[in-house]
Parts: sequence; structure tokens; C-alpha cells
Amino acid sequence: MTAPAHQLDTDLVIDVEGLTKSFAGKKVVDNVDMQVARGEIYGFLGPNGSGKTTTIRLLCGLLTPDSGHGTCLGYNILTESPRIKREVGYMTQRFSLYEDLSIRENLDFIARIYQLDHRGEAVEGAIEKLKLTGRADQLAGTLSGGWKQRLALASCIMHKPKLLLLDEPTAGVDPKARREFWDEIHELADGGLTVLVSTHYMDEAERCHKICYLAYGRLLARGTAEEVIAQSGLKTYTVSASSQKLIHRLARDLAGRHGVDIVAPFGTILHVSGADREALVRAIAPYRNETDLVWREDEPTLEDVFILMMKHAPDNYQ
Repeated sequence: MTAPAHQLDTDLVIDVEGLTKSFAGKKVVDNVDMQVARGEIYGFLGPNGSGKTTTIRLLCGLLTPDSGHGTCLGYNILTESPRIKREVGYMTQRFSLYEDLSIRENLDFIARIYQLDHRGEAVEGAIEKLKLTGRADQLAGTLSGGWKQRLALASCIMHKPKLLLLDEPTAGVDPKARREFWDEIHELADGGLTVLVSTHYMDEAERCHKICYLAYGRLLARGTAEEVIAQSGLKTYTVSASSQKLIHRLARDLAGRHGVDIVAPFGTILHVSGADREALVRAIAPYRNETDLVWREDEPTLEDVFILMMKHAPDNYQ
């Protein structure tokens, strides 16, 4: 017997080809292919306006592409988007719950919207799972950013979705709350939930199982963080100095030299990178023997790679 269309024959939760979307004559997403496996945390990186949010919405049937095709959760993204939506949880960047209701009241309201059976049990289960018990009766408007984030996540998973969309979920949240949030995300993924997350934070990207980098609607790289770094071919040297003044002087001297694609100061350390190793070596050679500078060939960081990609990405909005 042939399996129903909604049953997944593989571990691919998302499998799409050629997704393209334009607004006002501008291609916001340009011929994107993507596959995402069940239980995978897939990170979307790129500058503002790069098409991250639009791509995520297209992948999940929340927007209809101008061209392209594929499936999400076994459903056709062109013809079965209502079915996809019922199995997706979507957490927006801006807190969108009622600030004059308590945590418990907000979750009860969401449970009513989803028409959940055993509503009270579902609410209390979400409160316990996201460790909100001690604040369940606190008004949402009085919560810190980290606690609002937990509440928003709880509201997204109450209906037990198979796919979770997170649109820059940790913007404006302190480092401790960010780390705790990501611990929760990994726990959910370990339970089989697939997660698509857009972020600007490189440390968050490195916590994803796989990542992709979008610039002006085009997918420039994808894979694990290690694979993306290796595929870039980027070579990096780090140089330290006894004073900030020396680092500033060196940064000015190296910027624009042939073979130097990136010059990025980090305190009293400078990252100097280039895609052509021989040209980079020639560019820095005059400075290698300066006694006040300590040079070291180093591994490029994910941030180095993405700066390089952004530098060479054509801007189709100009």
C-alpha cells in the first residue's frame, strides 16, 4: 500500500529546489535549494535584508514562492500549506504575547487558540518544561528579556509541533539567558523536533548542527560550521602587539593591500585574512620582522569567513 502523502519516507523534514521570491521587482530569495533532516538545528545567517526570514517562511509554506517546489513535513509547500502550518511553531523576534496577562494566562489563551484537549494539563506541562513554575502568575510585561523568551518558546511548543521556526530569538537577551535558551533548543532537538533559526551571533551559529549563509537572497554556503570554514579556502594570520596604537597603524597599512581581504581588530590582536595564501604571505612579509609584532598562522573563524562572503556578495538592491 502506498504511504499517505503526509508520511515522511526519509529523514528529510524539508526538501526544496529552486525557491525564488520577489517583492516590488526585487528578488528577495533567488533559486535556493535546501534539505533539512529530522531533529536537525539548522541556522540561517546573513546581513539584514539578506532574505533569511523570507526563506524560512517559503520553506514552511508560510509564503508561496514565485517559482520552485518541494516538501515540508511530507506536505507539498505549494498546495498543502494549511497542513504544514498546523505542525509548525513560530517564534518571532518581537515578543508578541499579552503583557497584561500572566504567564499562565497567556499560555491558556494560546491553548484555547489551538483548541488543545486537556488544556489545563497542556498549560502546566509547558510551564514545567520551560522552568516557569516559580513565575507562572507573574505578569508577562514585568518579565526580563530572558524570561519573556522562555514564555514565547513555551507558547510555540504547546501544540507539539514537528518543526520550530525561530526568527532571531535571542536578540537583546543577556549571555546567560542565551546559553540557557540554546540548552533548551538542543533538548527539544534531541527529542526529534526540527529547528530552523536565524541569528546574527557566530557563537549561536556554531551551536547549530548545520548552517547556511544568505546574502541578498542567494545561498552562498552551507554545511557544518567546520565544512563552511574549510570550503572558504580562507587563510588567516593573527598578529598581536604591545599597544593598541601599533595595531591601529598596522590595520591602516594592510587595508587594501593586494592579497589582504579582511583586516579585523580584536583588542590588541588583529585578524588578517585572504583567499589567496601566496598573495597574503607577500602582503604581510614587510611586517613579519617587526620586533613589536608577534605573528601566528591561525585557523580562520566563522566570522572571518562570513565577512569575506559579504565583501564579495553582489548587492542586488542597489
